[in-house]
Amino acid sequence: MTTITAAVVRPVGRGSVVLRRFLRNRGALAGAVVLVLLFLLAFVGPYVTPWSYSHIDYTALRSGPSAEHWWGTNRIGQDVFAQTVRGLQKSLLIGLLVAVFSTGLASLVGACAGYFGGWADRALMFFVDLLLVFPSFLIIAIISPRLRSGGWFAFVGLLAVFGWMITARVVRSMTLSLKEREFVRAARFMGVGPFRIIWRHVLPNVASFLIIDATIAVGGAVMSETALSYFGFGVQAPDVSLGTLIASGTGAAVTYPWMFFYAAGLLVVFVLAVNLVGDGLRDALDPTARSRPRKKGAGR
Repeated sequence: MTTITAAVVRPVGRGSVVLRRFLRNRGALAGAVVLVLLFLLAFVGPYVTPWSYSHIDYTALRSGPSAEHWWGTNRIGQDVFAQTVRGLQKSLLIGLLVAVFSTGLASLVGACAGYFGGWADRALMFFVDLLLVFPSFLIIAIISPRLRSGGWFAFVGLLAVFGWMITARVVRSMTLSLKEREFVRAARFMGVGPFRIIWRHVLPNVASFLIIDATIAVGGAVMSETALSYFGFGVQAPDVSLGTLIASGTGAAVTYPWMFFYAAGLLVVFVLAVNLVGDGLRDALDPTARSRPRKKGAGR
């Protein structure tokens, strides 16, 4: 008797497909590696240097990079490496928190507006349009100095409040089409509550867009924090961020370049890496994306 063993072929999950497509994108993979290295530098760096970001070495004022001070010192003798990794850590935390809060708020408001429709849709979209009209940079610049008692968490809240409106409009338009799908109608006819439908059926189907948006929002939030801190409206002394370091080192960019270019260079590298990862996630999560071979002679 011959025994035939049937091999059970398991279907490949969507997560595995997305990961495989992402890893095939060299630019996205390079961006992800750079982001990991930047996070390691930000959160491990303070433990590998003997200097604290607030410590002052009065024997080394504006000294160049050396064995004692790896990236030199600033005008009052603070170690530039310690200050830069502290500033990078603060900017990354602000960017991540702003991206999470703003994306979560946008998904909730956009999904509710698109699913319920009617007066709820009109009221929520009126509120979104109202926030879009406000000059967010000016409002944050006015309110931020009055919230210094709340620390940088209050600053995160301000950035998140004014950074979700466009995403909410996109989620609303996607929800308008999703709520007419068969699986949503079936759930509604079975008596499933609206908020459970939004949580279990609507949001998972817009998760691809939200992941990409959150990734890009991290870079945007860091840029906004840097710009506001540059003008003195963001992170306040004695704490530092990339924005405050760039602002304090701008005047010495030519004479003492180490006071400016380390913080500015890390900011540029971080934003470029985030954009590469965002593009890679978009291509990996988009089921219609296909790698198109370049035609011979193209670009000549």
